[in-house]
Amino acid sequence: MENNKKKLWFRTTGVKIAIVAVIAFAAGFLIKSYLQPSPAEAEHKHPAGDDTKQQQKWWTCSMHPEVRLPKPGICPKCPMELIPVTSSASDIGEREISFSEAAIKLMEVETTAVERKFATAEIRMVGKIDYDETRVKHITAWVRGRIDRLYVDFTGVNVKKGDHMVYLYSGELLGDQQALLAAIAGARNVKSESFTLATRLKSANVEAVRTRLKLRGLTDKQIAEIEESGRPVTHLTIYSPIGGTVIEKKATEGMYVDEGTHIYTVADLSHLWVKLDAYESDLPWIKYGQEVEFTTEAYPGQVFKGKISFRDPVLNAKTRTVKLRVNVDNTEGKLKPEMFVRAVVRSKVAGGGKGNGA
Repeated sequence: MENNKKKLWFRTTGVKIAIVAVIAFAAGFLIKSYLQPSPAEAEHKHPAGDDTKQQQKWWTCSMHPEVRLPKPGICPKCPMELIPVTSSASDIGEREISFSEAAIKLMEVETTAVERKFATAEIRMVGKIDYDETRVKHITAWVRGRIDRLYVDFTGVNVKKGDHMVYLYSGELLGDQQALLAAIAGARNVKSESFTLATRLKSANVEAVRTRLKLRGLTDKQIAEIEESGRPVTHLTIYSPIGGTVIEKKATEGMYVDEGTHIYTVADLSHLWVKLDAYESDLPWIKYGQEVEFTTEAYPGQVFKGKISFRDPVLNAKTRTVKLRVNVDNTEGKLKPEMFVRAVVRSKVAGGGKGNGA
């Protein structure tokens, strides 16, 4: 009896659930029919050929446009945020994408007209400014002695060619002068009518002593003054061999020096060298005589120019670079040795595909 009651209850409940489902389905159908527009209304709202209903919105990366994802987030190839893109199936092909105005501004896309011209390669290098070695002179003592006066007391002084630099006392120089005066006196005592071997030897001895004095650092003018006065000088004046700037001073007054002692270094800074490092892969583009443009940290925005005058025949095995030497005019005096520079060489591609100076 109890089992029959349970079966009757299950049957009644199932019938009720079925009736509720049918009623819900009918209500949903009626609501959908009421809200959905008719075909005519749909055609009126979205005419044929309107791409609004075909537009699709997806997200891509400004750096990797091949990325297409259905929702925003981070690019799987880089840490940039994805940007939205709206495309129309009727206007955009399978290999095309379309970006909004905001996305285009974010990507900073630039375009230019296609034109026929020579391809130009820009070779960028770094380096430093250095002295022109052909314009650097050392002032040394040509004879042993004592420095009684230095006319230039500190480095950085500008001097002209022939300026007094050192006032040097030398006992050896004094002995050579006495030998010169003795040789001249002996040659004068020889009678002019007796032009014999002795006369020739006297003249040769005078010339030998004069040559020795020149090797000691005396000029022809100084030697002539000694011969005219008949008295030896006690001091030797050393002159600057070139005009320029004193960049080294290695002696002091009262100091005794030997032959060859380094006293000054004078450099002409009106012409300088720029030494650049060029990678071996860029060497085919670099030629002798090419113009080089470079900038310095001291004068940002100002471009200096020079020409390649030498290319080191040996490659640096550690840096894989070759040293280039650029001759630069520095009459304005703005450039200083040891300045760091950034340089560029522009080379055009010739007909055979080889680099040619611009």
